[in-house]
Amino acid sequence: MTNQAESPVNRDELPFVAPCKKLSPWAPFAWVRAGIKDLLQAPQPSLAYGVSVAIMIGVVIVLAWTQGSQWFMFAMLGGFVFLAPLTCIGLYAISAQLERGQAPTMTRSVRAAFQRHFGNEMVFALVLMIIFLVWARAAVMVSIFFPTDGDATTMDLVEFFGFGISIGAIFATITFSASAFSLPMIMHRDVDSITAIVTSVNAVLRNKRAMFVWLTLIVVSLLIGIATAFIGLIVIVPVIGYAAWHGYLETIDASAFPRHQVGITSVPRLRPVSQDDDNSSAQ
Repeated sequence: MTNQAESPVNRDELPFVAPCKKLSPWAPFAWVRAGIKDLLQAPQPSLAYGVSVAIMIGVVIVLAWTQGSQWFMFAMLGGFVFLAPLTCIGLYAISAQLERGQAPTMTRSVRAAFQRHFGNEMVFALVLMIIFLVWARAAVMVSIFFPTDGDATTMDLVEFFGFGISIGAIFATITFSASAFSLPMIMHRDVDSITAIVTSVNAVLRNKRAMFVWLTLIVVSLLIGIATAFIGLIVIVPVIGYAAWHGYLETIDASAFPRHQVGITSVPRLRPVSQDDDNSSAQ
């Protein structure tokens, strides 16, 4: 039993936000390599998650398209891209098991995703759902201003699409900043959702270039997955999930927060993030 487990924790003395590391702009590529390594070490549960998410994205697109609203489809797909971290809790659990020298199992991963941290996940989901509902409504309202008369010029179309893209970019930035590191932190340490979200936003703002590269990798990968009739998503989704976990461990120093009393992350990792990580033993 760890000293943290034996000693009571005074929540009032915990920091409001966990400190973050200054990242190289190219750090996300190392996260992706680590994600691929985890996929190769645990192919069966990884691909099972990939199949599930690919089916969900396919259903969203088919339903939206058959309802005759392409704008709604783009809004739903965009929202799903940034709500996707909710589906990755189980993937974080697989990476955590590998780091602790444990054979990853679907049972422990699903329990971590839907039982251990369910309360904090639902608070997080509610925050993002409110943002997404406003986003979807804004997307519908923007479509009203589409120039339909025969005299519409190229400039009219450029202004329309520019306005729509700008609105989407604002909501995408908000949701991405809130979700980039928050759910991995909830999985890793005993923190509340608000602390995790504030920590995530702070880390994103302090590493804008690295996070822009990371966001670009996510969007391009998902577009490739969709362009391959969703088959590519079966591999891409697990790699992104694992990469997000490794990115969190490299970026956020959550050692000031207590461990979970039970579950996968209640014990320290055996495998450090990197050889030059001074806080690896505390993770």
